[in-house]
Amino acid sequence: MAPPSSSSSSHRPLLILILISVLLASTGPAYFFADGLELELELGGHGGSLLYREILRDETVLRLKELGKISDGEGYLERTFLSPASIRATNVIINWMKDAGLTTWVDQMGNIHGRFEPANSTKEALLFGSHMDTVIDAGMYDGSLGIISAISALKVLKVTGKLQRLTRPVEVIAFSDEEGVRFQTTFLGSAAVAVQDVLKLNSFEATAAALTQARYSPESVGSYVEVHMEQGPVLEALRYPLGVVKGIAGQTRLKVIVDGSQGHAGTVPMKLRRDPMVAAAGLVVTLESLCKDPNKFLTYDEECECFTEESVAGLVCTVGELLTWPSASNVIPGQVNFTVDIRAMDDKVRETIVTSFSRLVLQKCDDRLVDCTVEHKHSAPATPCDPELTSQLKRAAVSTVSSLSPAAAGGTTPVLMSGAGHDAMAMARLTKVGMLFVRCRGGVSHSPEESVEDDDVWAAGLALLNFMEQNVVAEHSAAVLPELS
Repeated sequence: MAPPSSSSSSHRPLLILILISVLLASTGPAYFFADGLELELELGGHGGSLLYREILRDETVLRLKELGKISDGEGYLERTFLSPASIRATNVIINWMKDAGLTTWVDQMGNIHGRFEPANSTKEALLFGSHMDTVIDAGMYDGSLGIISAISALKVLKVTGKLQRLTRPVEVIAFSDEEGVRFQTTFLGSAAVAVQDVLKLNSFEATAAALTQARYSPESVGSYVEVHMEQGPVLEALRYPLGVVKGIAGQTRLKVIVDGSQGHAGTVPMKLRRDPMVAAAGLVVTLESLCKDPNKFLTYDEECECFTEESVAGLVCTVGELLTWPSASNVIPGQVNFTVDIRAMDDKVRETIVTSFSRLVLQKCDDRLVDCTVEHKHSAPATPCDPELTSQLKRAAVSTVSSLSPAAAGGTTPVLMSGAGHDAMAMARLTKVGMLFVRCRGGVSHSPEESVEDDDVWAAGLALLNFMEQNVVAEHSAAVLPELS
């Protein structure tokens, strides 16, 4: 074959560049290596390589569905702490972590870890996580979304070569038990023994030494970030896919016991009754009024700013369970008891509501000539999210929404309070925490009806990727194409 003419040789670099561009446009991202330097060529646009749809949306959604089928229940999702289904799920999650380039292990409490340790890095680790266990008859997003989205974001860093440029260790943790379904925390003594037995049965020795091994030192961890479906309707109402969390509400649980006079429904005159059911009904309405319009019951001091409108925002109170004895249609009850759940971001507000309600209970019970007792069953303080982490997550969310929907550019990412508890509450005892909420349909959760749009799953993964690239991926020197001749 005749050698190429000088004119054709002179146009060769240009022709090669044109060919590369055509190939890139048709196949997505391409990676070239020249003298050990990685050149990342991303010609993207919406849905293109810059947004990594195939990994952050398509593959993530498929994995959510796959994990959602791993269940101990027949025809519904149930995966509780160290159940057979959780063991099967562990193997699947480990494989996904390895696929993202992470080193994996399972600690003595069944938590799954996937970690990338940069060379010569001594900095504190950045942790991501959520829970792999579920309630009974659960949906497939609660907990799982946070685990899989974080793995997917790290996989993108792996395939783009940026995993090697991390400035600190990064780790994903799939926590084995958050819902507390299998061993209720109310039974602290027996649950501690039962959990230890189950751990041994599954080759997990829950000794004091083992628990110590599972615990991280504060010096080794710099921060913890959790992605979670909102479990509420706010983001959907705002028509926005992501929101940052300013804090997790504190919670108090009470049990109110009302004792009256049991009697025959047909023979005791109305004016002579000491009916605990009627008294309990009045107390439930009192609680609703107290929490719906607290300014009618609480005194606001503007000087000390003890109770402002902002401090009572998000206050919620719920009666979730009511029991009556002997519970017969023709008997005036002898006793009625009901549960009270009070949550607020401001601990002083919550504590004042608890005190005010307890006082009102005694007053109203005296008026009705019944005996009342208020028992405190549980109390947990509010958990504020770290302001710096929250700002970083907000920037990542803004960048994400702008790239996915240019029409939304310049919008404000909603800042929300979490009324539900999360793993971040426990992690806050170890390090500073941040949370990112993802929009869900109707605010439905703890139900097979819970649903997150595929594009919102994409937004969650891309936001985590943007967060990591902005905060823990080292700057790369400008890449220049080598001369092609």
